[in-house]
Amino acid sequence: MAGHSKWANIKRRKAVVDAAKSKVWTKIIREINVSAREGGGDPAGNPRLSLAIEAAKAANMPKDNIERAVKKGVGDDKDAAQYVELLYEGYGPGGIAYMVEATSDNTNRTAGEVRHIFSKYGASMGTSGSVAYMFERKGIITVKQDGVDEDELTLAAIDAGAQDIRSEDDVFEIHTLREDLFVVRTALEQAGYTVASAELQYIPGTMVKVDEETATANFRLMEKLEDNDDVANVFNNMEMDEIAIAAAEKM
Repeated sequence: MAGHSKWANIKRRKAVVDAAKSKVWTKIIREINVSAREGGGDPAGNPRLSLAIEAAKAANMPKDNIERAVKKGVGDDKDAAQYVELLYEGYGPGGIAYMVEATSDNTNRTAGEVRHIFSKYGASMGTSGSVAYMFERKGIITVKQDGVDEDELTLAAIDAGAQDIRSEDDVFEIHTLREDLFVVRTALEQAGYTVASAELQYIPGTMVKVDEETATANFRLMEKLEDNDDVANVFNNMEMDEIAIAAAEKM
């Protein structure tokens, strides 16, 4: 499983859902806002917006909140904050490469805050392109394994255009080209599968093994980055082996 997905699963097991809900909703609302502004307010013709709305529903966001976010994105609310997408690159403890996605209405503020977090937790910001070459943008779809036949799911996914399918923990993880994410997700749902998540991720070409101390230092950095309201996603190339998972579970 991609490290980002594995880390997300660990956080979900450890998190107090209600306490984190408002922060999760803030990030999803921003994604809805940006995707609606760029591709229009009709999810049927805007795959990115459709994915964002599905994420909102999975987070139990009320319908009114979703509709308001879409309206703000398409410009119906002239007083609404205008968000832009940002991408930061850098190195964490032990030389782990990082890609940090953010949405912000104040780029100077966000850049300063992300840079401060990197510096405080033993990491350093890089210039554009300094680590991006190590990653590939892919679609990642997860389907819970409960009652699902792996061979049948594999055939359905490949027929829909998926590149690969892997079994990890309690889910099947389906990899697609970035442009095929929406099509594959839709095909699987039409085939009767319940999609737990579908999103674009930065997938590293090479993973880096670390000791427990380095893993813990990187998890602290990841948590602080993700705690920032402007940060949408954090990706790195740290291998989520038994040592890293044990370090995460102890935090």
